Amino acid sequence: MVADFEGTYHTILGCPSLTKFVVVPHYSYLVLKMSTEKGVLTIRGNVYTTYTCEEESFKVTEAIDLSIWMVETVSQAAQAPSDKLEVPEQQTPRKNVKSMEHKEVRLVDSDPEKTAPIGANLDPK
Repeated sequence: MVADFEGTYHTILGCPSLTKFVVVPHYSYLVLKMSTEKGVLTIRGNVYTTYTCEEESFKVTEAIDLSIWMVETVSQAAQAPSDKLEVPEQQTPRKNVKSMEHKEVRLVDSDPEKTAPIGANLDPK
């Protein structure tokens, strides 16, 4: 016997309910099977509905995680000293960030004081 109907209400059955009704769930196939007086009752799930429900639960979980993170951040900011809350000034962005960098290269292996800078924006002197 296969029950194929559009239900108005959706129920999440927990382990106690499954045990009470002697239900055998097949999660891979989205099927519940249980014994009745007239034979085996088979209830099939809808893959699209299941996927949509799971996708929505992920969105809700992510929103809850973000709100918890925001509350923690605000409470930490309230406990931090005021001098730590200042936003540092940023330099104007350049086209090539690596042009600001330079590297000190050792000229003689035996003497660590003899070095030369290598980089794109060095002073010509």
